[in-house]
Amino acid sequence: MIALSEKINSSNVPWDVTTEPCSWKGVNCTSDNSSVLEISLSGYSLSSSDFVPLVCKIDSLQAFDVSNNLLSEIPDEFMTSCGGIQGLKLLNFSRNRLVGSLPSFVGFPGLQFLDLSYNALSGKVNSELEGLVGLESLNLSFNNFSGFVPAKLGNSTALKELALSANRFEDKIPEEILGYLNLTLIDLSQNQISGSIPDRIGNLAKLEVLVLSHNNLTGAIPEGLSNISTLSRFAANQNGFSGTVPSGITKFLRHLDLSFNSLTGSIPSAVLSASYLQTVDLSSNLLEGSIPAKISSSLVRLRLGGNSLDGQISSANFLTPNKLTYLELDNNKLNGSIPPEFGSFQSLALLNLAQNHLTGPLPPELGNLSQLQVLKLQSNNLAGEIPSRITQLQKLSTLNISSNSLSGPIPSSISSLQNLVNLNLQDNGLSGSIPITIGSMNSLLELQLGKNQLSGYIPKMPPNLQIALNLSHNHFEGPIQKTLSGLSALEVLDLSYNNFSGEIPTFLAEMGSLTQVSLAYNNLSGVIPEFHSWVMVDTRGNKDLINTTTLKPSSKSRKGNSVPVIVTAVVASLVVAGVVVVLTILLSRRYDRVNDEQLQPLEDLPPPQVLQGTLLTSNGIHRSSIDFTKGMESVTEPSNIVLKTRFSTYYKATMPSGISYFVKKLNWSDKIFQLGSHDRFGAELEVFGTLSNSNVMTPLAYVLSVDNAYLFYEYSSKGTLFDVLHGSWGSDIDWASRYSIAIGVAQGLSFLHGIASGPILLLDLSSKNIFLKSLKEPQVGDIELYKVIDPSKSTGSLSTIAGSVGYIPPEYAYTMRITMTGNVYSFGVILLELLTGKPAVCEGTELAKWVLSNSVQQDKWDHMLDFSISRTSLAARSQMLAVMKIALGCVSLSPEARPKMKSVLRMLLNAR
Repeated sequence: MIALSEKINSSNVPWDVTTEPCSWKGVNCTSDNSSVLEISLSGYSLSSSDFVPLVCKIDSLQAFDVSNNLLSEIPDEFMTSCGGIQGLKLLNFSRNRLVGSLPSFVGFPGLQFLDLSYNALSGKVNSELEGLVGLESLNLSFNNFSGFVPAKLGNSTALKELALSANRFEDKIPEEILGYLNLTLIDLSQNQISGSIPDRIGNLAKLEVLVLSHNNLTGAIPEGLSNISTLSRFAANQNGFSGTVPSGITKFLRHLDLSFNSLTGSIPSAVLSASYLQTVDLSSNLLEGSIPAKISSSLVRLRLGGNSLDGQISSANFLTPNKLTYLELDNNKLNGSIPPEFGSFQSLALLNLAQNHLTGPLPPELGNLSQLQVLKLQSNNLAGEIPSRITQLQKLSTLNISSNSLSGPIPSSISSLQNLVNLNLQDNGLSGSIPITIGSMNSLLELQLGKNQLSGYIPKMPPNLQIALNLSHNHFEGPIQKTLSGLSALEVLDLSYNNFSGEIPTFLAEMGSLTQVSLAYNNLSGVIPEFHSWVMVDTRGNKDLINTTTLKPSSKSRKGNSVPVIVTAVVASLVVAGVVVVLTILLSRRYDRVNDEQLQPLEDLPPPQVLQGTLLTSNGIHRSSIDFTKGMESVTEPSNIVLKTRFSTYYKATMPSGISYFVKKLNWSDKIFQLGSHDRFGAELEVFGTLSNSNVMTPLAYVLSVDNAYLFYEYSSKGTLFDVLHGSWGSDIDWASRYSIAIGVAQGLSFLHGIASGPILLLDLSSKNIFLKSLKEPQVGDIELYKVIDPSKSTGSLSTIAGSVGYIPPEYAYTMRITMTGNVYSFGVILLELLTGKPAVCEGTELAKWVLSNSVQQDKWDHMLDFSISRTSLAARSQMLAVMKIALGCVSLSPEARPKMKSVLRMLLNAR
């Protein structure tokens, strides 16, 4: 043990060789401390495997755990020496960086638990495990194994748990596996397995969990599964299963997921009534008929959307639904009215009945659902007024009742929904004016009121509106009111098809976050102001508007009045000169997206008073180049602003050495920042400064002032991925560059998620915080926000914590937690941007939802790709389709079905 301690002495393992080994952390001994039984070195960032063979000298060893480290190999000496330890029962090498093929296990007579998951092992699995005579648990998940599914899993029938998920195993499920009659868990998900489920699987009488999700399996669901009394969870979603749902499949189950298959027929009457059933997902199949008459009172989640179910929804279907939390019946053919009794389902957090044929009024009783967070009733035939009791839903974050036949006013009490993020009332018959109190809805990011009969004064709008404000196809008239000028984060503004008159106000052109503005078919007049180059402006149907780019001197005879001609020529010259200046500035700052109306006056401002300036980087060039005084001077000049985000402002600062840096200002006074202590803040940044990864944007230095914190970073000359991809030259980015960007971002995220001391998560992962040093060198930015933002201090805006609209994982509405699987979803959206060329939100629709809805048939994938890129070569198209499959896995609606970032990176590399 002393030799072992000395071998790993340079690591972080807190072993004191002056004390007895049985007192060391992670070492467990017999009761009399005479023998070592277990050694656990999990999570110590160990990178050298030299010490590993030394444990084989401990004859009494029963368990050896070196998981969650940085080991790249298992030494051959370990395999030959430790194989002779009779009592060794557990080996755990999971979550390391192991490469190469699976080692051959010769000996190891007592080994019961073997975990090699979350590594980079590759090759085929043949007879390497055949000599293990007592193996009970085998986990090879999240590696890069290929070939047939291994069938030689030891020479005994003791095997209980088999986890092979997230590899590249193919062909069929081998019949030999079904000979291990003690199996309690089989997880073959996220592979390329084809064929059908063997009928003999019903012989596994002890099976508790069967997960076959995300493969290429076909055929029918075996009836024999219904006879396994121990089976608690069966998941086979995202395959190609056909036929009907077996009537007894849920007899013993607690969790069933058969979504995204091609199952047909009706839902058997007994499938939803089993007494122990908790979650059922049959969405996105070809099911028809009515909803079964009786639904279990133990159900927590029921998802039947995306089928062809018809008939009425009856409250009698639900037997005392005191536990039902998520009910999704959307995109079917259901008719009749919404049962008022739904208001008694006190646990409901999500109710989705959208895209059906429902009629009748919106039941006021739904206002009793005190836990409801998401209410989606769009695309039905609901009529009547919006009941004011709906505005009692204090936890509601999404309300979508668009595309119905609702009438009457918008309830004046709508502003009491202070947690509402998305409000969509468009395409109804609503009349009257917009409630004047709507401006107090500080959490609202999207407001869709188009295609109604609204009129009157436009009040001050919610200040955090970001995704869209749609007032189109209404009866608003008069000048465009300045109440809209405070929407500094708004991206899409639609005022088309109204009766607005007068000139287009210049404040619209100064709203730095706008990407689309539609003023079409109004009665506007005068000169169209110059919008930023990235803004799509639609002014059709306004006959009296004048475009400055087409202004020319008058061609009248010299005998006419020459003064107007001279004035017009001067004005035109000035306009042209102004346009040239504007274009020059925009070209020199092509990714600058700033909110000009909030810029400070141009008079000289004193630099911030520096309380503390600290260099974090050990790089000699940066340490000698960074000048804190020069950096603080740069933040007093609005012209140095190159980017504004929700959390910070980026300035370009050029040092005396000629090297440029980003200086990022955090709003110190914002209460969501954990800045109660300068020392604590500095300590957190010290940690980030030590991170070393070429695809992670790490702080080089920081300055603390009285009111703000300033972070110094390397300057990214190409700007953000969003500006490069969706800007004026996005179509010029070839697939090779896009693929390199995808690999780089995945490498950065894998690094952040794999940090031994605990993963670093991204609060706001989007293409707007992926910075590009070149078109093949991306860097993930804003990594420090995870440590310096306190969600409990949020002003109520989900987006403040959850991220940007279009990138927020769907489960966030229920969990309110930032997770690694949520980051994977956001990365999947970035992949879809690279593949389709479309932004995360396009024309009011989230890109991920659009792709998922069109991805059921694989032959349609080609149509979703950016044609200007996919047409360049068959090789590019083939690789893009391979990456599309990865992206679809990342944006899976089920967090459990999404791969880990390490697996995503591996799959992307394999798509070369």
